[in-house]
Amino acid sequence: MEMELCCEEHEDPGMECTEYVAREAISVVADRDSPTKLPCGPAEEGDKLLRKKVLELGALNSLHPTWGQEVTVKMQCVLEDRTVVEKDWKLVFVVGEGDVNQALEECVISMHKGEITLLLADSQYAYGLLGREPDIPAWAPLLYQLQLLDIREKTDPLTLPIADRIRIGNQKRERGNFHFQREENSLAARAYCMALDVLTTCNKDGSSSGIEAEEEEVRDYRIKCLNNLATAQLKLGQGDEALHTSRDVLTLEPINVKALFRMGKILSDKGEYKEAMEVLKKALKLEPTTKAIHAELSKLVQRQLGDKDTQEWKAKPAKMLGDNITPFLCPSKKRTFGISWKFILGALVVALGSLVMSVILTARN
Repeated sequence: MEMELCCEEHEDPGMECTEYVAREAISVVADRDSPTKLPCGPAEEGDKLLRKKVLELGALNSLHPTWGQEVTVKMQCVLEDRTVVEKDWKLVFVVGEGDVNQALEECVISMHKGEITLLLADSQYAYGLLGREPDIPAWAPLLYQLQLLDIREKTDPLTLPIADRIRIGNQKRERGNFHFQREENSLAARAYCMALDVLTTCNKDGSSSGIEAEEEEVRDYRIKCLNNLATAQLKLGQGDEALHTSRDVLTLEPINVKALFRMGKILSDKGEYKEAMEVLKKALKLEPTTKAIHAELSKLVQRQLGDKDTQEWKAKPAKMLGDNITPFLCPSKKRTFGISWKFILGALVVALGSLVMSVILTARN
């Protein structure tokens, strides 16, 4: 999920990152020779991309969070110029599910409950080349002040109320949209799949717990997730998976034009022209003015004509001077020309016969 600014009216002095504190923190954490620096997460040899400084120790007898556990973190983030770009006094996320950037996940799994830490994160672990519009520029390192408030096991989504499932599912869907806009298609597809796991009205025993309005809302969000997932899969070159996902959309909504168009395009690319034509015609009937559907139908017709011409020629073995020659293309149907070769051969025989008779008669005379 994208960070949401959830600031309370009052400020927590223990977490307030003033300009002086930020300047000193960047200086201390960035100092490679400082004895207080702690590498966090993977880093290249001799290049600490994530550097942390513990400001206040937590409960040392407590365990570190592990992947798949849910944590609650008090967080504030500033740029090098001390501009506050993120602040959340109660940020909840599951470690390893990509709900936050990699820097936060890598740092949290090294913390104890109650610990307060400064984290200086290289842009490669934050928002990288693209930054984050409008507040985080490209290649910007970020300074976080974090406090780990709570660690618990992730709740099974099938035991949650439907309203909570919709909220969590939408957060993961929006995270997928964030990655998709940045052309991070693998991360986007992963987020959409996680959203689909949550967006359901089924209980653990297989029964449905939602009222009609909730079921309709869940269905609408599932359709959005599936359509977005299919688009991401296509960009990743996963045509078969995108076709399957598009069929899932049509199971929920048979007249979904986006899914029909995408399915028809995939089938056309796979050479399944008959089914592709039926699907695209159905999409065109629903939206007769959409130019993309007209263009795809025209492309499909051209492909069909091209394949028909190709099928008129078939491979045929041939021999020459007793050696096998690589099969070559020859017409499958005999074509008729203006003068038959049999007629020409007959005329040649008659002419030769006449010439021989003339020579014989001349010799006798």
